Amino acid sequence: MQQNELSFFVSDDEAIIIAGVDEVGRGPLCGPVVTAAVILDPSRPIEGLNDSKKLSESRREALFDVIKERALAWALGRAEVAEIDQLNILHATMLAMQRAVAGLSVKPSLALIDGNRCPKLPCAAEAVVKGDSRVPEIAAASILAKVARDREMLEMDRQYPGYGIAKHKGYPTKAHLEALVKLGVTPHHRRSFKPVRELVENLPA
Repeated sequence: MQQNELSFFVSDDEAIIIAGVDEVGRGPLCGPVVTAAVILDPSRPIEGLNDSKKLSESRREALFDVIKERALAWALGRAEVAEIDQLNILHATMLAMQRAVAGLSVKPSLALIDGNRCPKLPCAAEAVVKGDSRVPEIAAASILAKVARDREMLEMDRQYPGYGIAKHKGYPTKAHLEALVKLGVTPHHRRSFKPVRELVENLPA
């Protein structure tokens, strides 16, 4: 991905400061949704940025450190399981994105959001479908969010062995669903999500 792919979003104002924003964890049955916001430094380009899902784990881990070192600013945001259950996953994701942008040490003039929806932000915002494959700032954000959340899920796997969380990262795989039936629902599972909700509703009184 080349930095000039961003040019069609940028006006003639060379001082425009662009933050890329992405999320990881909307689909899993457990754990938080994690977001990141990144403002890249044009004087310190980063090679190999791409949608985190298209990169190997080792490549993501390497880029995680490079992004944090070279970016003008970066921040993580999150929404916890209780917030997801209370607000629903869409609104919780928007909240987590707001938190990521608010955490930036440099204030952006434009936020480019991966997907087709934008949270309410104190700066201009534009949704970019498949932005994590098209915009370097969003790709960088996707990598930070993915690595940060995956590390949390590895720790959760150590706390709750038997669910296979280290492998599926909380997504509703067959093995995860079978483990839920066998082992029950943990405090980290999203009770508003149908497979978990139905399991809780069917528990004996």
